[in-house]
Amino acid sequence: MRNNVLSGALLGIGIAAFIDETVFHQLLHWHHFYDKSTPAAGLVSDGIFHAVSFFATVASLFLLASLRREGAFRARPWWGGLLTAAGAFQLYDGTVQHKLMRLHQIRYEVDLTAYDWTWNIIAGLLIVAGVVLLTRSRTAVAA
Repeated sequence: MRNNVLSGALLGIGIAAFIDETVFHQLLHWHHFYDKSTPAAGLVSDGIFHAVSFFATVASLFLLASLRREGAFRARPWWGGLLTAAGAFQLYDGTVQHKLMRLHQIRYEVDLTAYDWTWNIIAGLLIVAGVVLLTRSRTAVAA
């Protein structure tokens, strides 16, 4: 079960980072991963962020292929890991990176209240859904 959770978690991080990078950094131009320097430094930080999320995704898919080949893939803990990690990534981004470290904000020159609440509520919902699946998969194994 452990590798199912790890594979799902790596993909959850990869997907959450990919959506953040693609939508908020590239398409909407709301921020960069690191906004405390020049635009060029922001682009470099986005590239590093994108590379890390890509490697997490690739590692997840290799692990998933191995699980399937061995007949050890279990959907519930895999999805639980994916949802929990995606939510944890988003919550970390919204609280630590946005508020504590102030690496960047979701947007600039607007009231952030609605953005912050939406960002963190979605993160919480993902975490709750993932933990429910993980808990159910553990009780199913124990039974």
